Amino acid sequence: MKTLEGAPMTADATTERVGSALRIAPGFIATHVNDETQVQTTIEARYVRAQGRYVVHAAGVRTLSDAVEANGDTLRQINVQRIVQAAAPQCIALTLSDEPAAEWLTVSDISSVEGRLIPRWMAEQAVKRGRSNDARMDVVEIVYGAAALSASAPIKAVARELNVPHRTAAVWVSRARDEGRLEGMSYIVGRQADG
Repeated sequence: MKTLEGAPMTADATTERVGSALRIAPGFIATHVNDETQVQTTIEARYVRAQGRYVVHAAGVRTLSDAVEANGDTLRQINVQRIVQAAAPQCIALTLSDEPAAEWLTVSDISSVEGRLIPRWMAEQAVKRGRSNDARMDVVEIVYGAAALSASAPIKAVARELNVPHRTAAVWVSRARDEGRLEGMSYIVGRQADG
């Protein structure tokens, strides 16, 4: 995972503000190697504010074996969207403190379990009765942002990550949007899931 300039992606590379408390990288270059098919895919994506997400501007495919040809069958097996979804958490940064000198961390830095955007403890704290609305909305913003920026269904992501019903997730997302926490991030219902 690299910046558009070719440097390793870190929280320092997240320079563009979205939502109320997130920063994102303006773009990234991600490479994925499929060991089964012996195909390497490299994509370049850039954040497009008007679309509220990362948009893939270039994709390259390279076979890693003489036994594999880059033909139509090979190209149909490539899931560009899945590469963007895996890369996005490394391009989104936040702080876990309100202190001005707080360290910025990427979403992937705070997520210790593959397949999850946030650690379980953070999800449990967000849904706990009596929690402040701000703490809950902070977590909704993180999850919504990671999903929407990679063109994944964000309400489903909030419901899955926080283990709440879809309706509850939709209400929380609506509140976050009303509070201005989701500015610069959007998801169009019906967007193609396979990129």
